[in-house]
Amino acid sequence: MLRTHDLGSLRSEHIGQTVTLAGWVGRRRDHGGVAFVDLRDASGVAQVVVREEEVFHGLRNEYVLQVKGTVSKRPEGNENPALATGEIEVIAEDVTILNTSDALPFQIDEHVEVGEEARLKHRYLDLRRPGPSRNLRLRSEANRVAREPAPPGGLRRD
Repeated sequence: MLRTHDLGSLRSEHIGQTVTLAGWVGRRRDHGGVAFVDLRDASGVAQVVVREEEVFHGLRNEYVLQVKGTVSKRPEGNENPALATGEIEVIAEDVTILNTSDALPFQIDEHVEVGEEARLKHRYLDLRRPGPSRNLRLRSEANRVAREPAPPGGLRRD
């Protein structure tokens, strides 16, 4: 099984559960003996704590990982209210690299400005960024609504 949960669906009610997750390495922070990895998929981001140095030493941005671990509450003061998953973290027990990645032509981050030519040339990467991804999902939702059949009796105006 590739995953048991989407990354964006993890919440505090999952604390204590063992989960299997899959996604891209968004960011990696090494804190001497422990690494914090922001793992990203289409549903959101979750923080993964990797304690094995030989595992996290080789991880780079946009590597695709499968992580088996236990959901736990973040330590007091380390919560991130900007994230839906900001109250929890996943303590990794097993990390499998499903795919590696070469160096990127630009960072996949909402805080980085990228020229239009680079964005068009590497569209597959650009669509992983939050802004373009959000725009594509909005366009898809608008098309879905426009294609829905009208309710019986037509449109109703009050």
